[in-house]
Amino acid sequence: MSDKIGRNDPCWCGSGKKYKKCHEQFDDKIAYIKSQGHIVPDRSIIKTPEQIEKIKESCKINIAVLDYVADNIKAGMSTQDIDDLVSSKTAELGAIAAPLNYEGYPKSVCTSINEVVCHGIPSKDVILREGDIINVDCSTIYKGYFSDSSRMFCIGEVSPEKKKLVDVVKECCEIGLEKVKPWGFLGDMGQAVHEHAVRNGYSVVREIGGHGVGLQFHEDPWVSYVSKAGEEMLMVPGMIFTIEPMVNMGTDKVILNKEDKWTITTADKKPSAQWEIMVLVTEEGAEVLAY
Repeated sequence: MSDKIGRNDPCWCGSGKKYKKCHEQFDDKIAYIKSQGHIVPDRSIIKTPEQIEKIKESCKINIAVLDYVADNIKAGMSTQDIDDLVSSKTAELGAIAAPLNYEGYPKSVCTSINEVVCHGIPSKDVILREGDIINVDCSTIYKGYFSDSSRMFCIGEVSPEKKKLVDVVKECCEIGLEKVKPWGFLGDMGQAVHEHAVRNGYSVVREIGGHGVGLQFHEDPWVSYVSKAGEEMLMVPGMIFTIEPMVNMGTDKVILNKEDKWTITTADKKPSAQWEIMVLVTEEGAEVLAY
């Protein structure tokens, strides 16, 4: 943890309470778990109640934007049309699309079709066709606070194989969410996600994972979905991160497009699917903030 605070000083969380009445026992518990050799969060990762409320406002907009996409997505439209939907709705709601110009990314949303694992760049030349599956990954900045979630969409009638993949990945998120509990470990969630995917005959991408979010687009911790129970970072109340496994029908190997430096596809060109939820660790368990 950060610098020591006097017991009678105001707590670092901004509650206005004395440290001894607020987070002293919490910090002591984290320090003890760290002494046992575990990875623990520092205070920069733990959101205050005031920050959480502001992050939730951003999340409401992110959800509304994805709802708008859900109401309008269809065969025959281009992925640029999806980008236009996201841009217009985000602006209408007084927010900013976080991906636009982030580390050079050229669009307001990521649109990843079939074998594209993630970071598909919208284009007027990429047209949605009957039988496609697509991930629309939306991220929002509202009054300086960040939110991030994604959904899969089936375009018209898709094959039973693709439909199963989409459904199983959603189940992976739900099963992972059940393992998000205060004073557990991120590996508890990661192992549950991985096991469900493998049980259904799929593989999970190893190199790309989830992340903390709220005060920045991408924060610590990095979140793996091929991890082991009891390992990775300790989960404590006030942590916010994404559960977003990328699950492939075939190999877990992926390829980065050398031309655009963003688009990642499966090495064997078999379909991939991803759902992303944004989760707050609470005293009782977890709360889904964006989906």
